[in-house]
Amino acid sequence: MADFDTIIIGAGPGGYVAAIRAAQLGQKVAVVEGRDTLGGTCLNVGCIPSKALLHATHLLHETHENFEKMGLMGAAPTVDWTKMQAYKADVVQGNTKGIEFLFKKNKVTWLKGWASIPAPGQVKVGDETHSAKNIVIATGSEASSLPGVTVDEETVVTSTGALTLKNPPKTMVVIGAGVIGLEMGSVYARLGAQVTVVEYLDAITPGMDAEVAKSFERILKKQGLKFVLGAAVLSVAKTKSGATVTYKLKKNDSEASLDADIVLVATGRKPYTAGLGLEALGVEMGPRGTIKTDAHFQTNIPGLYAIGDAIAGPMLAHKAEDEGMAVAEILSGKHGHVNYNVIPGVIYTTPEVASVGQTEEQLKAEGRAYKVGKFPFMGNARAKAIFQAEGFVKLLADATTDRILGCHIIGPAAGDLIHEVCVAMEFGASAQDLALTCHAHPTYSEAVREAALACGDGAIHA
Repeated sequence: MADFDTIIIGAGPGGYVAAIRAAQLGQKVAVVEGRDTLGGTCLNVGCIPSKALLHATHLLHETHENFEKMGLMGAAPTVDWTKMQAYKADVVQGNTKGIEFLFKKNKVTWLKGWASIPAPGQVKVGDETHSAKNIVIATGSEASSLPGVTVDEETVVTSTGALTLKNPPKTMVVIGAGVIGLEMGSVYARLGAQVTVVEYLDAITPGMDAEVAKSFERILKKQGLKFVLGAAVLSVAKTKSGATVTYKLKKNDSEASLDADIVLVATGRKPYTAGLGLEALGVEMGPRGTIKTDAHFQTNIPGLYAIGDAIAGPMLAHKAEDEGMAVAEILSGKHGHVNYNVIPGVIYTTPEVASVGQTEEQLKAEGRAYKVGKFPFMGNARAKAIFQAEGFVKLLADATTDRILGCHIIGPAAGDLIHEVCVAMEFGASAQDLALTCHAHPTYSEAVREAALACGDGAIHA
């Protein structure tokens, strides 16, 4: 048994960041983690390994589609799946070992095992019970499935199984046209699979700016992905050669089925809080299995806090990290802060899709007067040079004050480009502020400036 100022349960992005920041602020900190490696879902079986596969398969796609256009002749690489998996594993290991190093550097104790909370201020790990002034639940989330669908992580897989398939499939059905489904669908489409995405709603990427979503769907179709929209999945049945997905179209109630080697269930995630003993403690829960917290991340139990995917809000690693820093600062007597209006979202396909702030649809719904500045990457010299000029930047600003309200980008490096808009919004900048800021040429970021110019007197290169 040991005494700590703060014990954090879970070593994902929220938990490990909270631990390091609390230690930097002078606290005696422990983190409970039952996996053999730190970093949680994101580093081990989520954001990081998927980016490795996206990168490798994007380069493969470039050899097929664009190399000869650039005068690079004779490139015909074959895929060594075992080596690609080893590359992915090396990327993961490098990052998880990095967190171990940071824990040692900041004197954070790693309590290996699975946690339960027998009483306020107590955390049980294995046979040992430790005490803490504060406990932070940062247990993250797990993949959610559908009624009538049994996941075995071999034929019917979640994102976890999709990252470690024995071989790339020839056919794949993806259930759900959200971020995970489209990223992993893209990976296997580039590796030669015929990928069909089945989505319950009538558009892909629910909640995204509708114009971006429409353009995104068109581009993905050109890349070979097929879409069945407005379809409710009824069942997934395993067969000798794979699985059969049966669905019903909402528009006419007709039923149809698809056969595939692999079925990826990408229907979202749900908070993971099993085994903590929250019910016995009397912890108040929110909708969809979330833990209810106040403005300072505290539950209804004094000294018990929660952050990340376990509480309300978007299930994003960087949202969890922000909350991790904020809660560590609050527990150290400082003012922790998260601006939920400026949390970007990114899809790491090619092209990338990124957004921050409000969509046009949201602004219309609240009756706010706004203006739109759009600029196509077709007018950006750098984007054209790399054959990625299909997308655009769309900037939304208040019609009266010119204050930036949101930005939606589909195009090269969109995930990096979005951040100048995030910084601008954090400072309450206007579209004109962004438009009058010099941008280096030739860069993709010029497209963001041009979109800001389009909110005023007009873009230069459109």
